Amino acid sequence: MLQLSVLRDQTDLVLAGLAKKRYATGPADVAAILDLDQRRRQLQTSHDSAQAEANKLAQQIGGLMKSGDKAGAETLKIRTAELKQHTQSAAAELAQVGKEQQQLLYKLPNLPHASVPEGRAAADNEVVREHGAKPELGPDALPHWDLIKKYDIIDFELGVKITGAGFPVYKGQGARLQRALINFFLDEARNAGYTEMQPPILVNEASGYGTGQLPDKEGQMYHDAKDDLYLIPTAEVPLTNIYRDEIIPVEKLPVRITGHTPCFRREAGSWGADVRGLNRLHQFDKVEIVQITEPEQSYAALDTMVAHIESLLQKLELPYRVLRLCGGDMGFTSALTYDLEVWSAAQGRWLEVSSASNFETYQANRLKCRYKAEGGKTQLLHTLNGSALALPRIVAALLENNQTADGIELPAVLHSYCGFSKIG
Repeated sequence: MLQLSVLRDQTDLVLAGLAKKRYATGPADVAAILDLDQRRRQLQTSHDSAQAEANKLAQQIGGLMKSGDKAGAETLKIRTAELKQHTQSAAAELAQVGKEQQQLLYKLPNLPHASVPEGRAAADNEVVREHGAKPELGPDALPHWDLIKKYDIIDFELGVKITGAGFPVYKGQGARLQRALINFFLDEARNAGYTEMQPPILVNEASGYGTGQLPDKEGQMYHDAKDDLYLIPTAEVPLTNIYRDEIIPVEKLPVRITGHTPCFRREAGSWGADVRGLNRLHQFDKVEIVQITEPEQSYAALDTMVAHIESLLQKLELPYRVLRLCGGDMGFTSALTYDLEVWSAAQGRWLEVSSASNFETYQANRLKCRYKAEGGKTQLLHTLNGSALALPRIVAALLENNQTADGIELPAVLHSYCGFSKIG
């Protein structure tokens, strides 16, 4: 959530940032927030003045009663009653204005970092670098949705029977590959200094608001209305909310945590090759890395997170590229996002497997996640997260890029984790 002080003091900068993110109602929403802020300040001044006068009169009433001036005391009591009614009315209006202002603030996305390129959609994203040679497959090469049937390692039809479309069943070597990748990603994160956590996969509404999934992505999350709980779309939500309403001692910074969870997303997109097979699912596994840092350290931390994700892809021997997202393709809460995509040889296209983002103070302001800076002043921290990694498209690329006539040869780094070196 953007800070009110930033909206007041840097209005032009805010409007320019919202325009870069293609947030069409930015000028109207910012104007409404500032109008409500002015009204809130006026009400607060009126409320405090009335309260101060009432307190002063209360002392005078006591003195008049002691001196026997009951008539004078009664006159002041009438005025005190009027002031009490005024303060109650002002307090009620203050609460309403504050609620309206808060809801409008929740609607505003984060401002993009200065390095974010202009652009409307994915085609405008900036390619930062590309790594690895794209494998060339023979004419008989199969896409992963045919390979999983050929080797009987993932069953989509069985998932439809049990739950519905987008909930595959992993079996045999497919299930073991999933487990191997999860353990590999977690081990690599721990080796990089992240503390492993195992968070809940259901979160309350406050957690959804804390990291910005609510109200922005309310329709994309699975919701249990009876208990008012949400299935997580990413481990970012519970991991970051560990520090909601916390003042973290500076000696404990930076926070580096990681966790594996299943992730649940209602939006499955349209039909077609882009969402076929493992390309887009309702439920999938992912290992997440999260950092919470002092503001001046956050962009260096983002670079280390991207480098960590790249190291995983290099060890998996997958060709990949790093993209800096343009303003129009960025997430609601992000100030700067790097997407990492792997090359899918059989599909002949890039598949997104990770996003690494710096949210600056946007989430921390919602979470009230703070630290005491030098001099004892309490300040907001910066929060960051990255997928390290999401499994489905990694599996798709591993299957397609490593297929041979005799089976699918897995990269050496996974042999000990899987207990086998080849599928088939």
